[in-house]
Amino acid sequence: MLQLFKKYRSVLQFILIFMGSYFIFSILYNLYLSFFEASSYYPDFFTHLVALQSESVIESFGYTSKTMIHPNEPSLQLFVNDVFLARIVEGCNSISIIILFTSFILSFFAKFKISFLYIFTGAVIIYIANILRIVILAIGIYEYPQYTSFLHTIVFPLIIYGTVFILWVFWVRLFSKNTVDEKAV
Repeated sequence: MLQLFKKYRSVLQFILIFMGSYFIFSILYNLYLSFFEASSYYPDFFTHLVALQSESVIESFGYTSKTMIHPNEPSLQLFVNDVFLARIVEGCNSISIIILFTSFILSFFAKFKISFLYIFTGAVIIYIANILRIVILAIGIYEYPQYTSFLHTIVFPLIIYGTVFILWVFWVRLFSKNTVDEKAV
């Protein structure tokens, strides 16, 4: 049994760090969300911020846009040229995706400084990609309502998960290269 553990030590370490950090960050995030249940930022601060930033980017493309707090559920309604197009819910704020990204990077932890900088940079890239995907979805649905399902089920997830996947691949290649370089020294 000990031989088996030694043989798969790196795989088990990856799984434990990934699941442990994902679990801890998810608990912290849920505590954060519960704090905002009775707050003026409804549904929460980051979802509110994402909605306002999406609204601004949509307007930079020449459309009028506004967000309104949904009267019956924890979300914001997104309008383009006075047409209701989408609800921005807590899941649209990219925090859950950033937690997933961060957990993976921690599982392939390199030196503290480079890992921290990569997590920070990756989180910013994911956040920006998230704003852009909301903008693409909103304008796409406004201009091509017949493709709403395709845009929401294929394009929307592809943008955010594609971004995360590319960042993961880049990290693994960078981390693997650093590991090989350190062993060669």
